[in-house]
Amino acid sequence: MASLKISILLTIFVLAVESRELLDQMQPLPVRHEQWMAQYGRVYKDATEKQHRFEVFKANVKLIEAFNAAGDHKYKLGTNKFADLTNDEFKAIYNGYKGKTTSRASVFMYENFTAAPLSIDWRVKGAVTPVKDQGQCGCCWAFSAVAATEGIHQISTGKLISLAEQELVDCDVKGEDEGCNGGLMDDAFTYLVKNHGLTTEANYPYTGTDGTCNTKKAAITAASITGFQDVPANSEAALLKAVANQPISVAIDAGDYSFQLYSSGVFTGECGTDLDHGVTAVGYGTDTDGTKYWLVKNSWGSSWGENGYIRMERDIDAQEGLCGIAMMASYPTA
Repeated sequence: MASLKISILLTIFVLAVESRELLDQMQPLPVRHEQWMAQYGRVYKDATEKQHRFEVFKANVKLIEAFNAAGDHKYKLGTNKFADLTNDEFKAIYNGYKGKTTSRASVFMYENFTAAPLSIDWRVKGAVTPVKDQGQCGCCWAFSAVAATEGIHQISTGKLISLAEQELVDCDVKGEDEGCNGGLMDDAFTYLVKNHGLTTEANYPYTGTDGTCNTKKAAITAASITGFQDVPANSEAALLKAVANQPISVAIDAGDYSFQLYSSGVFTGECGTDLDHGVTAVGYGTDTDGTKYWLVKNSWGSSWGENGYIRMERDIDAQEGLCGIAMMASYPTA
């Protein structure tokens, strides 16, 4: 019943998006740009910058409308809050996974797990906090690690607590992790073990900038982990076993323009395996047309994608998974 309700709500959401897009397309582009600026609170420093951003917006709108008009895709693009950025600008600002190939742990606690359901949504099970927004700080790695930690803490204790990404940004700076300049989820988990946990978001609020570690706040831990494990690389079957048991940190190649401007549907876009973004797999399922997908929580706010989420095609021919989703997955242990 819960899955049916989510399916109905998703259909309503998609229809609402499509209706809004049709109305938008009836407006002249300068008017649409002004409306878009108002919607997302965008303010430019002067007329020169505004004109430049309008030209980028116009080019993206042309791309979006041509893509959607083709009608042969399982997903749609839209004029979201990134519509006035070039793809290079977008990648430089919002994708902060370092893409470093780290040594993979040999232990995989779900290796012999055979009871995976046909679909699962950890949001329905109460193990996922509302979508957050990293802003213009390349700390996706922190949001991914925190979401996975929030998930396992809820599963093991029954309590869902919003934890502090800012603590990782400020305090986890002695290894590969460099706050807004990028990092790795495994290193974040290592910090959590050494610090004996993480404090709450309420105690250590997110600022979206690099700051000085507040050791007093960081000492007030609200959730802890015993360690972390890596999912065997290049195996969507192994990833499914893991996601069936808890939300999982995954790295993906999110550099393509179609990811930047994704609006709705099952993403089947062109992307490689140049891992540059950390997100969290919080479920999986099958669309009404039979397309299998991963349910992925992003950290670009709820206005992006399907209320902050993206459904990415699952079980593709490439062993790395779409956009490399099966290459560098890991999870904290309770």
